[in-house]
Amino acid sequence: MAARQTQNAERRPWFKRAGYSAIRILARVTGLLLFQIRVAGRQNFPATGGGLVCSNHQSVLDPVLVGLCCDRRMNYLARQSLFRYPLLRMLIDFLDAIPIDREGSGLGGLKETLRRLKRGELVLIFPEGTRSADGRISELKPGFCALVRRGQVPVIPVGIAGAYEAWPRGSRWPRPQRIRITVGAPITVDQAAGWTDQQLVAELARRIRDCHARSQRQS
Repeated sequence: MAARQTQNAERRPWFKRAGYSAIRILARVTGLLLFQIRVAGRQNFPATGGGLVCSNHQSVLDPVLVGLCCDRRMNYLARQSLFRYPLLRMLIDFLDAIPIDREGSGLGGLKETLRRLKRGELVLIFPEGTRSADGRISELKPGFCALVRRGQVPVIPVGIAGAYEAWPRGSRWPRPQRIRITVGAPITVDQAAGWTDQQLVAELARRIRDCHARSQRQS
């Protein structure tokens, strides 16, 4: 099964796979130079199979930051409104971002997210729903629970510290700032199956906060 999932995940054209690898390398170099990025717990990303990566959300840098931490390809969600801008649309189309319609039901985006999880890929979401206004972690929304249960995938918690200071909401440009990222131990499929949605949300929130605290101690 794992071999079949890996094969499915590699069905993208070679130029998209090569382009993603090149962008990741460029992002890693830029991150080291501008933000002195350090990552702990990288081994907690599953080597094969699907997984729902859930991170706190401090800035617009977060999708790139989490993606450069993982040696596997990461799938991203993007607001449908972002596709209106030609250059940005070219980039997010190239990265196979999943469009989410926040004004409508968003059902199409959720179905595509579930498809990618089931074919053995990693998908990044921010369960807070939006960027933090002050750098602190907000209450998690329970929508991810359905993806975990229907996709039968582990949940990988991630905590970012320093990204808010590097590029807070309302700021036009980023500024140099140390950023630390911690990847926590996954919540397994069996663990999630034994909990209610409320318990799953509470446990994920606890793990993300723990990862965030560990990232802050690295600074």
